[in-house]
Amino acid sequence: MNELKGLRVVVAGAGAIGSVAALVLARRGAEVLLADPAARGDNASGVAAGMLAPACEALLDPKSAGHFPLLKDARDAWDRVLPDLAEAIDRSGAILQAADPRPILARAGAAGMAVEPIGEVEARRRAPGLAAAGPFLFTREDWRLEPQTMLDALHARLIEAGGAMTGADIRERALEADVLIQATGPGSGDLAPIKGQILRFPGAGPAHGPVVRGEGVYVAPSAFGAVVGATMEEGRADRDIDPEAVARLAAGARRLFPALEAAGVEARAGVRAATPDGLPLVGPSATEEGLVARVLVARGARRNGWLLAPLVAEVLLDRLTGRPVSVAAAAFDPGRFK
Repeated sequence: MNELKGLRVVVAGAGAIGSVAALVLARRGAEVLLADPAARGDNASGVAAGMLAPACEALLDPKSAGHFPLLKDARDAWDRVLPDLAEAIDRSGAILQAADPRPILARAGAAGMAVEPIGEVEARRRAPGLAAAGPFLFTREDWRLEPQTMLDALHARLIEAGGAMTGADIRERALEADVLIQATGPGSGDLAPIKGQILRFPGAGPAHGPVVRGEGVYVAPSAFGAVVGATMEEGRADRDIDPEAVARLAAGARRLFPALEAAGVEARAGVRAATPDGLPLVGPSATEEGLVARVLVARGARRNGWLLAPLVAEVLLDRLTGRPVSVAAAAFDPGRFK
Protein backbone atom coordinates (compact mmCIF):
# COMPACT_ATOMS: atom_id res chain seq x y z
CA MET A 1 0.00 0.00 0.00
CA ASN A 2 2.25 2.75 -1.31
CA GLU A 3 -0.26 5.00 -3.04
CA LEU A 4 1.19 8.02 -1.19
CA LYS A 5 4.84 7.16 -1.86
CA GLY A 6 6.97 10.30 -2.12
CA LEU A 7 4.28 12.61 -0.68
CA ARG A 8 5.80 14.90 1.95
CA VAL A 9 3.35 15.43 4.83
CA VAL A 10 3.67 17.50 7.99
CA VAL A 11 1.08 16.77 10.67
CA ALA A 12 0.81 19.53 13.28
CA GLY A 13 -0.55 18.18 16.56
CA ALA A 14 0.35 14.86 18.20
CA GLY A 15 -2.91 14.13 19.96
CA ALA A 16 -5.19 11.25 19.06
CA ILE A 17 -6.22 12.53 15.64
CA GLY A 18 -2.80 13.78 14.55
CA SER A 19 -1.02 10.65 15.77
CA VAL A 20 -3.42 8.22 14.11
CA ALA A 21 -3.41 10.21 10.85
CA ALA A 22 0.39 10.35 10.81
CA LEU A 23 0.67 6.58 11.25
CA VAL A 24 -1.98 5.76 8.65
CA LEU A 25 -0.39 8.03 6.02
CA ALA A 26 3.13 6.76 6.76
CA ARG A 27 1.93 3.19 6.28
CA ARG A 28 0.59 4.23 2.88
CA GLY A 29 4.01 5.41 1.80
CA ALA A 30 3.99 9.10 2.70
CA GLU A 31 7.05 10.81 4.15
CA VAL A 32 5.50 11.98 7.43
CA LEU A 33 6.71 14.39 10.09
CA LEU A 34 4.52 14.56 13.22
CA ALA A 35 5.14 17.81 15.07
CA ASP A 36 4.07 19.01 18.50
CA PRO A 37 6.01 21.27 20.88
CA ALA A 38 4.21 19.84 23.92
CA ALA A 39 5.30 16.78 25.84
CA ARG A 40 3.59 13.53 24.88
CA GLY A 41 0.11 13.43 26.41
CA ASP A 42 0.16 17.08 27.47
CA ASN A 43 -2.91 17.83 25.39
CA ALA A 44 -6.63 17.12 25.38
CA SER A 45 -6.00 13.56 24.18
CA GLY A 46 -3.76 12.90 27.18
CA VAL A 47 -6.20 14.48 29.61
CA ALA A 48 -8.93 12.01 28.70
CA ALA A 49 -10.46 8.68 29.66
CA GLY A 50 -10.02 7.23 26.18
CA MET A 51 -13.70 6.65 25.54
CA LEU A 52 -14.78 4.95 22.32
CA ALA A 53 -18.41 5.35 23.33
CA PRO A 54 -20.85 5.81 20.44
CA ALA A 55 -23.88 4.69 22.46
CA CYS A 56 -23.43 6.82 25.56
CA GLU A 57 -22.39 9.83 23.50
CA ALA A 58 -25.53 9.60 21.36
CA LEU A 59 -27.78 8.85 24.35
CA LEU A 60 -26.43 11.32 26.89
CA ASP A 61 -24.96 14.23 24.93
CA PRO A 62 -27.46 16.45 23.07
CA LYS A 63 -24.75 17.47 20.58
CA SER A 64 -24.25 13.85 19.56
CA ALA A 65 -27.92 12.86 19.41
CA GLY A 66 -28.63 11.50 15.94
CA HIS A 67 -24.95 10.75 15.23
CA PHE A 68 -24.95 7.15 16.47
CA PRO A 69 -24.41 5.48 13.05
CA LEU A 70 -21.45 7.76 12.34
CA LEU A 71 -19.98 7.33 15.81
CA LYS A 72 -20.40 3.55 15.67
CA ASP A 73 -18.61 3.50 12.31
CA ALA A 74 -15.82 5.54 13.91
CA ARG A 75 -15.50 2.99 16.71
CA ASP A 76 -15.38 0.14 14.20
CA ALA A 77 -12.74 2.01 12.21
CA TRP A 78 -10.24 1.16 14.95
CA ASP A 79 -10.38 -2.49 13.86
CA ARG A 80 -10.31 -1.88 10.12
CA VAL A 81 -7.70 0.91 10.12
CA LEU A 82 -5.37 -0.22 12.94
CA PRO A 83 -6.05 -3.94 13.50
CA ASP A 84 -2.61 -4.43 15.05
CA LEU A 85 -3.73 -2.29 18.01
CA ALA A 86 -7.01 -4.15 18.58
CA GLU A 87 -5.74 -5.93 21.69
CA ALA A 88 -5.15 -2.59 23.40
CA ILE A 89 -8.88 -1.78 23.35
CA ASP A 90 -11.11 -2.74 26.29
CA ARG A 91 -14.50 -3.92 24.98
CA SER A 92 -16.18 -4.47 28.36
CA GLY A 93 -18.98 -2.04 27.57
CA ALA A 94 -20.70 0.45 29.87
CA ILE A 95 -23.17 0.37 32.75
CA LEU A 96 -25.58 3.28 33.10
CA GLN A 97 -27.32 4.11 36.35
CA ALA A 98 -30.74 5.44 35.32
CA ALA A 99 -33.51 6.54 37.67
CA ASP A 100 -35.99 5.95 34.84
CA PRO A 101 -34.52 3.70 32.14
CA ARG A 102 -37.57 3.78 29.88
CA PRO A 103 -36.76 6.92 27.83
CA ILE A 104 -33.15 5.80 27.38
CA LEU A 105 -34.26 2.38 26.21
CA ALA A 106 -36.73 3.98 23.81
CA ARG A 107 -34.06 6.20 22.26
CA ALA A 108 -31.61 3.30 22.10
CA GLY A 109 -34.15 1.09 20.36
CA ALA A 110 -35.03 3.77 17.83
CA ALA A 111 -31.33 4.22 17.00
CA GLY A 112 -30.58 0.51 16.75
CA MET A 113 -28.30 0.41 19.79
CA ALA A 114 -27.72 -2.72 21.83
CA VAL A 115 -28.82 -1.54 25.29
CA GLU A 116 -30.50 -3.76 27.89
CA PRO A 117 -31.67 -3.56 31.52
CA ILE A 118 -29.64 -5.48 34.08
CA GLY A 119 -30.27 -6.11 37.76
CA GLU A 120 -28.14 -4.90 40.64
CA VAL A 121 -26.59 -8.34 41.17
CA GLU A 122 -25.49 -8.51 37.55
CA ALA A 123 -24.22 -4.92 37.60
CA ARG A 124 -22.07 -5.70 40.64
CA ARG A 125 -20.80 -8.89 39.04
CA ARG A 126 -19.68 -6.96 35.97
CA ALA A 127 -18.28 -4.05 38.01
CA PRO A 128 -16.88 -5.34 41.34
CA GLY A 129 -16.99 -2.67 44.02
CA LEU A 130 -20.03 -0.92 42.58
CA ALA A 131 -22.34 -0.12 45.50
CA ALA A 132 -24.85 2.35 44.07
CA ALA A 133 -28.47 1.32 43.68
CA GLY A 134 -30.10 0.70 40.28
CA PRO A 135 -31.92 0.64 37.98
CA PHE A 136 -29.06 -0.13 35.61
CA LEU A 137 -28.65 -0.47 31.86
CA PHE A 138 -25.81 -2.19 30.04
CA THR A 139 -24.40 -1.74 26.55
CA ARG A 140 -21.59 -3.51 24.74
CA GLU A 141 -21.48 -0.75 22.14
CA ASP A 142 -18.95 1.31 24.10
CA TRP A 143 -15.23 0.54 24.29
CA ARG A 144 -12.27 2.24 25.92
CA LEU A 145 -8.49 2.58 25.58
CA GLU A 146 -5.74 3.92 27.82
CA PRO A 147 -4.70 7.26 26.24
CA GLN A 148 -1.05 7.44 27.27
CA THR A 149 -0.42 3.81 26.41
CA MET A 150 -2.06 4.25 23.01
CA LEU A 151 -0.11 7.43 22.25
CA ASP A 152 3.11 5.57 23.05
CA ALA A 153 2.09 2.71 20.74
CA LEU A 154 1.06 5.02 17.89
CA HIS A 155 4.30 6.98 18.04
CA ALA A 156 6.45 3.84 18.21
CA ARG A 157 4.68 2.40 15.17
CA LEU A 158 5.03 5.69 13.31
CA ILE A 159 8.81 5.50 13.70
CA GLU A 160 8.73 1.84 12.61
CA ALA A 161 6.79 2.91 9.49
CA GLY A 162 9.51 5.41 8.56
CA GLY A 163 7.90 8.53 10.00
CA ALA A 164 9.56 11.11 12.20
CA MET A 165 8.59 13.29 15.15
CA THR A 166 9.73 16.69 16.35
CA GLY A 167 8.94 19.28 18.96
CA ALA A 168 10.75 22.03 17.10
CA ASP A 169 9.34 24.93 15.09
CA ILE A 170 8.08 23.44 11.83
CA ARG A 171 7.36 26.54 9.75
CA GLU A 172 10.26 25.89 7.39
CA ARG A 173 9.45 22.19 7.11
CA ALA A 174 5.79 23.03 6.45
CA LEU A 175 6.75 25.32 3.60
CA GLU A 176 8.74 22.47 2.03
CA ALA A 177 5.93 19.92 2.44
CA ASP A 178 3.37 18.86 -0.14
CA VAL A 179 0.65 18.69 2.49
CA LEU A 180 0.18 20.26 5.91
CA ILE A 181 -2.42 18.65 8.16
CA GLN A 182 -3.52 20.81 11.06
CA ALA A 183 -4.65 18.58 13.92
CA THR A 184 -4.31 21.20 16.63
CA GLY A 185 -6.62 22.43 19.37
CA PRO A 186 -8.83 25.51 19.73
CA GLY A 187 -8.11 28.54 17.62
CA SER A 188 -9.85 30.89 15.27
CA GLY A 189 -12.81 30.28 13.00
CA ASP A 190 -15.62 27.90 13.91
CA LEU A 191 -13.83 26.26 16.84
CA ALA A 192 -14.73 27.09 20.43
CA PRO A 193 -12.72 26.01 23.50
CA ILE A 194 -14.16 23.63 26.06
CA LYS A 195 -12.24 23.02 29.28
CA GLY A 196 -12.42 19.53 30.75
CA GLN A 197 -11.25 18.50 34.20
CA ILE A 198 -10.65 14.84 34.95
CA LEU A 199 -9.50 12.86 37.97
CA ARG A 200 -7.43 9.75 38.51
CA PHE A 201 -7.31 7.69 41.71
CA PRO A 202 -3.78 6.21 41.42
CA GLY A 203 -3.72 2.53 42.31
CA ALA A 204 -7.35 2.51 43.45
CA GLY A 205 -10.75 1.63 42.06
CA PRO A 206 -11.68 -0.89 39.38
CA ALA A 207 -8.76 -1.93 37.18
CA HIS A 208 -10.86 -3.54 34.44
CA GLY A 209 -14.47 -4.03 33.39
CA PRO A 210 -17.15 -1.70 32.08
CA VAL A 211 -17.22 2.05 32.43
CA VAL A 212 -19.87 3.00 35.00
CA ARG A 213 -21.89 6.15 34.43
CA GLY A 214 -23.87 7.74 37.24
CA GLU A 215 -25.50 11.13 37.65
CA GLY A 216 -23.04 13.73 36.37
CA VAL A 217 -20.02 11.43 36.59
CA TYR A 218 -18.38 8.35 35.09
CA VAL A 219 -15.79 5.95 36.51
CA ALA A 220 -13.55 4.31 33.91
CA PRO A 221 -11.52 1.29 35.10
CA SER A 222 -7.79 1.48 34.55
CA ALA A 223 -4.74 -0.53 35.55
CA PHE A 224 -3.18 2.80 36.56
CA GLY A 225 -6.08 3.78 38.83
CA ALA A 226 -9.70 4.63 38.08
CA VAL A 227 -10.34 7.62 35.82
CA VAL A 228 -13.22 9.88 36.77
CA GLY A 229 -14.76 12.66 34.77
CA ALA A 230 -15.43 14.94 33.41
CA THR A 231 -16.40 18.57 33.29
CA MET A 232 -17.41 20.31 30.05
CA GLU A 233 -16.83 24.03 30.57
CA GLU A 234 -17.70 25.82 27.34
CA GLY A 235 -15.77 28.97 26.53
CA ARG A 236 -12.96 28.16 28.99
CA ALA A 237 -9.40 27.86 27.64
CA ASP A 238 -7.45 27.83 30.92
CA ARG A 239 -6.05 24.70 32.52
CA ASP A 240 -6.48 25.75 36.12
CA ILE A 241 -7.75 23.08 38.52
CA ASP A 242 -11.03 24.00 40.21
CA PRO A 243 -11.21 22.47 43.72
CA GLU A 244 -15.01 22.57 43.66
CA ALA A 245 -15.12 20.59 40.41
CA VAL A 246 -12.63 18.09 41.83
CA ALA A 247 -14.72 17.67 44.98
CA ARG A 248 -17.92 17.22 42.95
CA LEU A 249 -16.44 14.59 40.64
CA ALA A 250 -14.75 12.75 43.52
CA ALA A 251 -17.98 12.67 45.53
CA GLY A 252 -19.88 11.27 42.55
CA ALA A 253 -17.27 8.58 41.99
CA ARG A 254 -17.33 7.59 45.66
CA ARG A 255 -21.10 7.24 45.59
CA LEU A 256 -20.63 4.64 42.87
CA PHE A 257 -17.50 3.02 44.34
CA PRO A 258 -17.21 3.66 48.12
CA ALA A 259 -13.74 2.05 48.23
CA LEU A 260 -12.45 5.25 46.60
CA GLU A 261 -13.22 7.16 49.81
CA ALA A 262 -9.75 6.63 51.25
CA ALA A 263 -7.87 6.94 47.95
CA GLY A 264 -5.78 9.87 46.85
CA VAL A 265 -6.83 11.98 43.89
CA GLU A 266 -4.91 13.56 41.02
CA ALA A 267 -6.62 16.20 38.88
CA ARG A 268 -5.77 17.40 35.38
CA ALA A 269 -7.36 19.83 32.97
CA GLY A 270 -7.30 19.96 29.19
CA VAL A 271 -8.85 22.17 26.54
CA ARG A 272 -10.79 20.71 23.64
CA ALA A 273 -11.96 22.35 20.44
CA ALA A 274 -15.56 22.12 19.29
CA THR A 275 -17.73 23.07 16.33
CA PRO A 276 -21.40 24.11 16.58
CA ASP A 277 -22.64 20.63 15.64
CA GLY A 278 -20.12 18.65 17.70
CA LEU A 279 -18.46 17.01 14.68
CA PRO A 280 -14.89 17.79 13.58
CA LEU A 281 -13.68 19.79 10.61
CA VAL A 282 -11.83 17.44 8.27
CA GLY A 283 -10.80 18.43 4.77
CA PRO A 284 -9.39 21.31 2.76
CA SER A 285 -8.71 24.51 4.65
CA ALA A 286 -10.50 27.56 3.29
CA THR A 287 -8.44 30.01 5.33
CA GLU A 288 -4.79 29.11 4.82
CA GLU A 289 -4.41 28.45 1.13
CA GLY A 290 -0.98 29.22 -0.22
CA LEU A 291 0.97 28.29 2.91
CA VAL A 292 1.99 25.01 1.30
CA ALA A 293 0.80 23.17 -1.78
CA ARG A 294 -2.14 21.78 0.17
CA VAL A 295 -3.57 22.40 3.66
CA LEU A 296 -6.01 20.01 5.31
CA VAL A 297 -7.60 20.50 8.70
CA ALA A 298 -8.50 17.75 11.17
CA ARG A 299 -9.74 19.64 14.20
CA GLY A 300 -12.69 20.20 16.50
CA ALA A 301 -13.59 16.67 17.63
CA ARG A 302 -14.91 18.02 20.93
CA ARG A 303 -14.57 15.20 23.50
CA ASN A 304 -14.51 12.45 20.88
CA GLY A 305 -10.97 12.69 19.55
CA TRP A 306 -10.11 9.11 20.46
CA LEU A 307 -13.38 7.76 19.12
CA LEU A 308 -13.15 9.62 15.81
CA ALA A 309 -9.41 9.41 15.11
CA PRO A 310 -9.31 6.40 12.71
CA LEU A 311 -12.38 7.59 10.80
CA VAL A 312 -10.79 11.04 10.43
CA ALA A 313 -7.64 9.33 9.12
CA GLU A 314 -9.73 7.49 6.53
CA VAL A 315 -11.30 10.77 5.39
CA LEU A 316 -7.86 12.39 5.07
CA LEU A 317 -6.57 9.39 3.11
CA ASP A 318 -9.56 9.60 0.77
CA ARG A 319 -8.89 13.30 0.21
CA LEU A 320 -5.24 12.68 -0.60
CA THR A 321 -5.91 9.78 -2.95
CA GLY A 322 -8.85 11.38 -4.75
CA ARG A 323 -11.43 8.78 -3.73
CA PRO A 324 -15.14 9.66 -3.80
CA VAL A 325 -16.49 11.70 -0.90
CA SER A 326 -17.76 9.37 1.83
CA VAL A 327 -20.62 9.87 4.26
CA ALA A 328 -18.10 10.78 6.95
CA ALA A 329 -16.26 13.23 4.67
CA ALA A 330 -19.53 15.00 3.92
CA ALA A 331 -20.45 15.16 7.61
CA PHE A 332 -17.00 16.54 8.51
CA ASP A 333 -16.73 19.00 5.59
CA PRO A 334 -15.08 22.21 6.87
CA GLY A 335 -17.30 24.28 4.56
CA ARG A 336 -20.58 23.17 6.13
CA PHE A 337 -20.94 26.30 8.27
CA LYS A 338 -20.37 28.77 5.44
